[in-house]
Amino acid sequence: MDEEYDVIVLGTGLKECILSGLLSVDGLKLWKRFRGSDKPPAHLGPSRDYNVDMVPKFMMANGILVQTLIHTDVTKYLYFKAVDGSYVFNKGKVYKVPATDMEALRSPLMGLFEKRRARNFFIYVQNYDEKDPATHEGLDLTSVTTRELIAKYGLNENTVDFIGHALALHRDDRYLDEPALDTVQRMKLYAESLARFQGGSPYIYPLYGLGELPQAFARLSAVYGGTYMLNKPECKVEFDEEGKVFGVTSEGETAKCKKVVCDPSYLPNKVRRIGKVARAIVIMSHPIPNTDESHSVQVILPQKQLGRRSDMYLFCCSYTHNVAPKGKFIAFVSAEAETNNPERELKPGIDLLGPIDEIFYDIYDRFEPVNEPSLDNCFISTSYDATTHFETTVVDVLRTYTLITGKR
Repeated sequence: MDEEYDVIVLGTGLKECILSGLLSVDGLKLWKRFRGSDKPPAHLGPSRDYNVDMVPKFMMANGILVQTLIHTDVTKYLYFKAVDGSYVFNKGKVYKVPATDMEALRSPLMGLFEKRRARNFFIYVQNYDEKDPATHEGLDLTSVTTRELIAKYGLNENTVDFIGHALALHRDDRYLDEPALDTVQRMKLYAESLARFQGGSPYIYPLYGLGELPQAFARLSAVYGGTYMLNKPECKVEFDEEGKVFGVTSEGETAKCKKVVCDPSYLPNKVRRIGKVARAIVIMSHPIPNTDESHSVQVILPQKQLGRRSDMYLFCCSYTHNVAPKGKFIAFVSAEAETNNPERELKPGIDLLGPIDEIFYDIYDRFEPVNEPSLDNCFISTSYDATTHFETTVVDVLRTYTLITGKR
């Protein structure tokens, strides 16, 4: 270990592995963590058949993460399967998310006249090309707000709700008063991802769960000369007199380095708390009701539908992705915590699940870095948010990569 490295990456979470956590756990570890007992009940099936992602997220099929996977050639270590459905909660019911002008015409989410207005808006978004002013219809989307763009098409509040939260994947309503270009680009990404695999949703998910991603990036790092040191306890980041990192010490040995990449837990004095995530992990024996018997699905519950300040997310996967025994489904309900009572707070999402076999509640703090990397050479990731897709996660990874290398 007494060698010098360009960069030392602490931890094996997804963000850290892409730059060099989304660790999968089996059923027994899950049971022991939340129940404290060594013997999960027999009706849950064999423990070894569970691969439960503790921070589950689907990948947008044409999103930044998939582009990163292709760019790094890590896809040769992974197998993916399309996610069956993408849904939105509206007025107490679950509906499939319409993403194109034709789907808008068929959607029960809207009345006849609203469908026509929504179709016109979708056509504008689909035709929009940032480099071709002829497609802009006289609008500068870098200055026109999303609220102003939507007003031009006369869309009602419920339509705006599912467009902003289920298509553009905004987490709250602040986007309405921000430049519309970002929302239009997000909607185009959703439609492009939906078209990429011709599935029922724009998302894909690895067989055996997200734990495969860190493993794949670990293999890639090893191929290019990266060194892995596993099970190193109590890693201490060392600083010189000027406050710059110079190494990491574990078990009396110090590995020297020029830079350190880590999650907030390694340098608690260089981060600040920005919130909490509440989540419920649920094991079921059936698909989520009203999702067309989908074995894998995302349901977004927009903030306005629940009277919250931010959205709630419902993620479900099953044995078809090799993450549970045959006949079993794993669902997560997650949200930015607005109270200290996750059971009550997550109830609107849990109520959509139908009968459950087991449920586990969890709440964790979110942190973001407050250090200046140019001064201390420490590059700290932001904690995972409540979303059930990867777009915010990869933005953080690419931000960190740019800070480290100066490249985009």
